[in-house]
Amino acid sequence: MTWGTELWDQFENLERHTQWGIDFVERYAKFVKERIEIEQTYAKQLRNLVKKYCPKRLKDEEPRFTSCLSFYNILNELNDYAGQREVVAEEMGHRVYGELIKYSHELKTERKHHLQEGRKAQQYLDHCWKQMDNSKKKFERECKEAEKAQLSYERLDNDINTTKADVEKAKAQLNLRTHMADESKNEYAAQLQNFNGEQHKHFYAVIPQIFKSLQDMDERRTVQLSETYKMFADVERKVIPIVSKCLEGMVTAAKSVDERKDSVIVIETFKSGFEPPGDFPFEDYSQNIYRTGSDGTISTPKTEPARSDPKPTISKAKGKLWLFGKKPKGPALEDFSHLPPEQRRKKLQQRIDDLNRELQKEADQREALNKMKDVYEKNPQMGDPGSLQPRISETMNNMSRLQLEIQKNEAWLTEVEGKSVGKGDRRSSTDVNHHAPHGRESPEGSYTEDASQELRGPPQSNPQSEFDDEFEDDDPLPAIGHCKAMYSFDGQNEGTLVMAEGEVLYIIEEDKGDGWTRARKQTGEEGYVPTSYVDITLEKSSKGAVTYI
Repeated sequence: MTWGTELWDQFENLERHTQWGIDFVERYAKFVKERIEIEQTYAKQLRNLVKKYCPKRLKDEEPRFTSCLSFYNILNELNDYAGQREVVAEEMGHRVYGELIKYSHELKTERKHHLQEGRKAQQYLDHCWKQMDNSKKKFERECKEAEKAQLSYERLDNDINTTKADVEKAKAQLNLRTHMADESKNEYAAQLQNFNGEQHKHFYAVIPQIFKSLQDMDERRTVQLSETYKMFADVERKVIPIVSKCLEGMVTAAKSVDERKDSVIVIETFKSGFEPPGDFPFEDYSQNIYRTGSDGTISTPKTEPARSDPKPTISKAKGKLWLFGKKPKGPALEDFSHLPPEQRRKKLQQRIDDLNRELQKEADQREALNKMKDVYEKNPQMGDPGSLQPRISETMNNMSRLQLEIQKNEAWLTEVEGKSVGKGDRRSSTDVNHHAPHGRESPEGSYTEDASQELRGPPQSNPQSEFDDEFEDDDPLPAIGHCKAMYSFDGQNEGTLVMAEGEVLYIIEEDKGDGWTRARKQTGEEGYVPTSYVDITLEKSSKGAVTYI
């Protein structure tokens, strides 16, 4: 069925229908455009989300953990997925939206041409009809005039009073009108025949052809819409394999999480290398209570001197305090001595590796410069060999500097590794007898072994000891343990050491029974602190030494 035969009289309706078809194409194009904008916005938001949660490589150390690495792999896959959404938007814009806009313009041009042809055909048919109608009206007029002339001639011919001249004149007028009516009749017949022919041609040839062209145009429009519908789905289907790979990559990243490996990383990250402290000794305060009379001595009460630091005696039945449980705060040192041994060893090893890499780069650069110098010497026209000497010298200086740095750090590393090895040996020898102090409380809250040895202040120095100290300053006493201040001490007396609560000190001399322990700060400052104010852990105890805790 064709529009030309079935809808020959529906020109205006077909005009409206073809306009609706073009409007529908433009509406679908607008839908595709909005879909493209959604895809672009979605892809942009996904990329911003990935960028927001990607690690800052200079600050974050989380990527070492498998759970974090898996998450960052998922972010990479999501970034690739966002790229596929951009591909969808680009392909839709090029293959669907662009084609629709182009085809819409073509439809408008073609429709306009066909409608103009139809209007021209209709105008020509109207023109033929007007000509036929005019000839018809003229023929009708001429016939009426001829009838009037016929009646006038008959009236004059029957009138006896009329002259012969008047009768002849009326007859001539009748013949003229009759002739004109005959001509009008012939013209009308010709125009009528022409109009009928044009009308038949219009409704059976011209209009059907125009309507067929409009029908073909509308059917092509429908087919084109069908093709764009398929392309709309094909664009999405084309990225499905890559999107599936992205999703598979996310699943693979999820399966790569290893909780055991993360636990090992935590251990390697925070392992200090220190050994746990030993057991606390039993302190017997009842020995002075059960003294027998056979001692032959009478204890004379002594007046306690004024305490340098009026701290009340506090029971030491506290929870176990771990060595370096709270890291002492201080500036980072070049040899990383502010870090625990294990962490110090790792830092030093990492620095040595970095320095070796830099040294290798400098060595490669020196070799390249030497080769270039040889080439210049063999071919002077290529360059001046002397111009390379400053760079070679600079490279040599850099290599010397790096080698010195490596040696220095290797020495520190050897020191750390030596201490780590020696610590195991010392650990087996820490099980020494700790003599329990007697039950007299010193003015500083410490206990003395004998009533006559009550705390009277830090040990006084004599000139000989001061003379010896001058030589000992160059060779400081080694640390035999560590202690943590349980209370703050202002150190007002001469020879005492100021310490803050929680501060960690090195023990360089044990308590000799006078209630004072000699310690050294991390800054190198030495002095005596009340034994009862600190929590002591000895790494190595001298033979016969008495530890007061």
